[in-house]
Amino acid sequence: METRKRSREEIEGAETETPSNETSSDNDGGKAKGGLSESSKQIPTATEFIAPSEQFLTLPPELKDVDFSKRVEWRKFAPYTDDPLPLTPIDQPAVFSSQYPALCFHVHATSGRARATTLHLPSGRKVPTPIFMPVGTKGTIKALTTEEICNDKALNCPIILGNTYHLALQPGTELVRDMGGLHKFMQWDRGILTDSGGFQMVSLLKLAEITEEGVTFENPFLQQEDKDVNDRERMLLRPEDSITHQNNIGSDIMMALDDVVSSVTDNDERFEIATYRTLRWLDRCFAAHSKPKEQNLFAIVQGGLDTKVGGLREKCLAGFQARDEQIPGYAIGGLAGGESKEQFWKVVNQCCKSLPDDKPRYLMGVGYPLDLVVCSALGVDMYDCVYPTRTARFGVALVPGEAPGTMRLKNNEFSNDHRVIMEGCECQACKGGYTRARLNILLKRNNPLAAALMTSHNIAYMMYLVRGMRKAVIEDRYGEYVRSFIHDQFRGSEKGGQDVPQWVKDALEEAGIDLKLDTP
Repeated sequence: METRKRSREEIEGAETETPSNETSSDNDGGKAKGGLSESSKQIPTATEFIAPSEQFLTLPPELKDVDFSKRVEWRKFAPYTDDPLPLTPIDQPAVFSSQYPALCFHVHATSGRARATTLHLPSGRKVPTPIFMPVGTKGTIKALTTEEICNDKALNCPIILGNTYHLALQPGTELVRDMGGLHKFMQWDRGILTDSGGFQMVSLLKLAEITEEGVTFENPFLQQEDKDVNDRERMLLRPEDSITHQNNIGSDIMMALDDVVSSVTDNDERFEIATYRTLRWLDRCFAAHSKPKEQNLFAIVQGGLDTKVGGLREKCLAGFQARDEQIPGYAIGGLAGGESKEQFWKVVNQCCKSLPDDKPRYLMGVGYPLDLVVCSALGVDMYDCVYPTRTARFGVALVPGEAPGTMRLKNNEFSNDHRVIMEGCECQACKGGYTRARLNILLKRNNPLAAALMTSHNIAYMMYLVRGMRKAVIEDRYGEYVRSFIHDQFRGSEKGGQDVPQWVKDALEEAGIDLKLDTP
């Protein structure tokens, strides 16, 4: 079985979680001081959703009558059922409902299970899908200005991602709020999605203590010699705090705080606790949400790698089905953490086959181009990852063609290469005529210009990729698009290239795409 290859660009110091990070105390986290404003602390914990430790492994009451002998799914249309999916013309204006006043979701076309949709957000913001969201952790994409991300036609990103945990630490979400929210703070008039801080339970696990109340982090910027002085640099992040921070930030799409466990953790009990707690924390998030007419709150499917009938993913999905009227969109979480690719695609497949077809689906933390092409075939709409921008700063350009689809421009082989990174690319580097040799020198000398040019190229490539995917769906030729992409990356060992990985074959077969058709 193929193992998913991780890089430090994709996972920030992820560690395997152990039972020692789980405590049974309901209120231990409340002792933490610092890191949150007084306004955040004033929001009381929604105690009606707190479970005592003896109930951590008890099936939630709303799931008692669910028939887990069959798959959980709701509001499914073709190709999952015989009922045609209602489609909306691309130029039709948004109509917001009282149920979801901050989101109008239009599905324009399908090609197999792949979809072309538009998320209409407040203030006239539109997000076409499939879409990749560059990660601007603290309200900026390193090495690029807001004007470049918006006005450069090769980039022209409709939405980016911000990180609640890091914005809460620096500069503080109260400051962001007082300056008009993150849109005005960074002079950005497009969409913003914020994560909840849940991923930091994995990436900063050594600094975190998880309880029913929330997760308490040590300040990662605190010097080691200062850590034992007092506890002022410990930050408690409850669901109520996460939502308050995101309300302060003013993002168009907020994520619920979920209990995230590393996918490679060998502890079934910990996964079960986290799955049920994710449902309770979602209820607390909705109770704390103060701006439902302006901001959407998405739920995140957890449950580890347990995709069996009646398994943990099914139980989380069933819990969301019971809350569906409150939830405008869904995310698939808990992946891209070291699991095998076989396990990875099966979780994505299960969630796409279960979640309703009239709401957006967002696959968190996934940004490899091959993953986007395959997972869109399974029915995913939205993606984010630090991989394209971080790998750019290490001198790695994303390019079409043979796997792995990268060009390591620091290598000596490019020191006398007079070609641009990618012919036809409209990014600053390629359009500006910066040769591979020139970039090789800039990168070796750590020239800041290199980071800007490489970041511009990699984001441009990701936008080029998703725009091509969307066009193929609209023209109902996504299967043809996928076959072309796969055959370009994997020429086959008989032609001196790589063979198509088995997980890709299996996932695309499940999606109804036959790689043997129209083989070049």
